[in-house]
Amino acid sequence: MNAPELLPLIDIQSQIDTRQLPIQAVGVKGVRYPVRLRAGHANHIGQGRSTDTVGHWTMSVGLAATVKGTHMSRFIELLEAPRDALDLPGFAAMAREMLQRLGADSGRISVQFPYFLRKAAPVSGVESLLDIDATWACHIPTQGAEPELSMTLTVAATSLCPCSKEISAYGAHNQRSHITLNVQLRQAMSIEELARVAEDSASCAVYGLLKRVDEKHVTERAYDNPKFVEDLVRDVALALAAEPRVKAYEVEVENFESIHNHSAFATIGGHRDD
Repeated sequence: MNAPELLPLIDIQSQIDTRQLPIQAVGVKGVRYPVRLRAGHANHIGQGRSTDTVGHWTMSVGLAATVKGTHMSRFIELLEAPRDALDLPGFAAMAREMLQRLGADSGRISVQFPYFLRKAAPVSGVESLLDIDATWACHIPTQGAEPELSMTLTVAATSLCPCSKEISAYGAHNQRSHITLNVQLRQAMSIEELARVAEDSASCAVYGLLKRVDEKHVTERAYDNPKFVEDLVRDVALALAAEPRVKAYEVEVENFESIHNHSAFATIGGHRDD
């Protein structure tokens, strides 16, 4: 039996729409897909390695007033396309590729994922992984415009209360802090570099694995470097304001209090004028 003759299929999405209403963003969200990332900073173990994780993707493009619909399958084709491990420049190139595939003039792509830093304990040097939550986003406002890159990280750290240290005969209460940095970038930064800004601003960094000599070190390090939540958020802001690759920033710090049944938090934002 001969194969039935295939009839051409109508492309409904490409038909003319007469309502004359452009759509600022149309696409897909809640897409869970694997992604390979390139680690990127020599101050952390594993420089030059690639790491696999799972991304939660949102991808959209602007739709002209005369076009009925976008081609949703092309977003998934973008994720399926072979590519090297992604860094931020590669992510921006992916956003440009999305506009080409969809025939669009503007668009935005974002991916949220867990990222694992490999860190060495401060005294013993024993290595372990530490997870942080990260989001990359890239917006291209018009065809041919420079991609607008942003990155968001939530980094865990230790903060020790200056007031508790001052008024107590011995000891001081401390807590785990979550430091969330949302930065708009002029130039790419690695996840490791931005995480280091948060860690260096805290009373002490946290680690996945510590030996007794390390536990002594981090306890004493925090005690010698007390920070209110206000101190911590300001120190992060100052570090970001001094970073020429950062265009604008917003920082939130949440302290999960050890002597209260609530959290303390502070937020601050700013931008560089140059």
